[in-house]
Parts: sequence; C-alpha cells; structure tokens
Amino acid sequence: MRKASASPRPLWLDLVLITFAAILFLVMIALGTWQLQRLSWKQDLIAAVNARAFGDAAVSPKGTVNADTHAYMRVYAEGEYLHDQSLEVKALTELGGGKWLLTPLKTRDAIVWVNRGFLPSLAPDIMIDEPRGQIRVEGLLRITEPDGTLLEKNDPQNGLWFSRDVAAMSAAVGIDGYRPYFIDADHLGVANAWPRGGLTNVKFRNSHLSYAITWYAMAALFLCAIVYVVYLRVTNSILD
Repeated sequence: MRKASASPRPLWLDLVLITFAAILFLVMIALGTWQLQRLSWKQDLIAAVNARAFGDAAVSPKGTVNADTHAYMRVYAEGEYLHDQSLEVKALTELGGGKWLLTPLKTRDAIVWVNRGFLPSLAPDIMIDEPRGQIRVEGLLRITEPDGTLLEKNDPQNGLWFSRDVAAMSAAVGIDGYRPYFIDADHLGVANAWPRGGLTNVKFRNSHLSYAITWYAMAALFLCAIVYVVYLRVTNSILD
C-alpha cells in the first residue's frame, strides 16, 4: 500500500521564514559594522585622551566646556580650599570601595570643584589632610556627571551622592559662580594621609574589533545554515 505524501507547506509560510532569516542576517551584519564604527571612535578617543592627559598643564578654562575637546585635559587652578563645604561621593577604585572627597576651590574669579581623591570606607579613623591657604591644584578636567548613576540617583537632601554633579553639589552647599566641571587632582598630599588622588582611569577598554568579528562570524554561520536548509529542501523535492 502506498504511503500518502505530506501536504506541501504553504507559500506564505516560506515567505515569512525567508523574510525573518534575511532580517536576522542583516541585523548581524549591521551590528558588526556598528562595532567597527565604534572601534574607530574609541581609537580616536584614546589618542585624544592620551594627548590631553599627559601634556603640560594649562590654566583651568573659563566658560563652557565639552567632552570632545576638554575631557581629561591636564589643567591647574590656584586658590583656597573651602573644606567646610566638602562632599563625599560614592566611589569604587583599585583601592576598593569608598568615597571621593569633593572640595570647592575658591579662585580669584570662580569656584572650581576638586576631586581631592579617595577615602576608604573600612578605615573610619584615617587622617585627612586639609591644606590651608593658597594652593595650586593640578589634575585632569572632568565633565560634570548629572543626576547620579543608572541604578542610583543622587539624593542631596539626605547627603547621598553617587555621581559628581557640579550643579547639584553647588546648590546643596549654597555656592554660586562655579565652573561647569571638576578637577581630578593628582596626589600631592601628606604621606600616610588621605585622600589619595591620581586614581583617574585613563585606560579605556577597547574590544570593539573582537565584537565586530563575532557578529560577522555569526552572520556567516547563519548564512551557511540557511544555505544548507535550502539545499536539503531542494534535494528532497527532487527525490520526491
């Protein structure tokens, strides 16, 4: 007795599957291309940061700044610390968890917030250096970090800070005439005292090339799988 053949799959279903496969393939190619574009951007960023961070210190700029031309520029400012208006911001560094100590520096014509460095959480009895009088601060210009982090928002009313938001910190302590950035200071303090500066990370992870290769490889494997499936269907149709 002859076995009944299975009913053929409808044409519309084949078209849907082909369309879905084509979209998925193009998405993989697009993601690989995007990673190559990110690679070029990251290489330019690393070159620019290296040129700014390790050059001679320039006077801290007045007016507006932007990340593309000012971030990580080595600058200096001269003035007097306002230690009684310091704030602590949550930090995670190579020394462990703790706080950044942010202190306003009163210069001749403005207030510049200075990230003086890191304070460890597990050492409550540490000695904190508080230099008095006129002082020169040298370090890296950092762009303000508004609002907080993705998971934790700044709460000025309760003294909880998770990002270095210059505008919000100035409002919290009643400061006007502040510069729209802060300076990550180099460590020039007293030996065995805190905070510890010079912990700014200027080494950026650059894995975009490996990501691009991964997406392109996935696209190639997916295309091979599609070709193999089509080959099997054509072969089975011929044999039937």
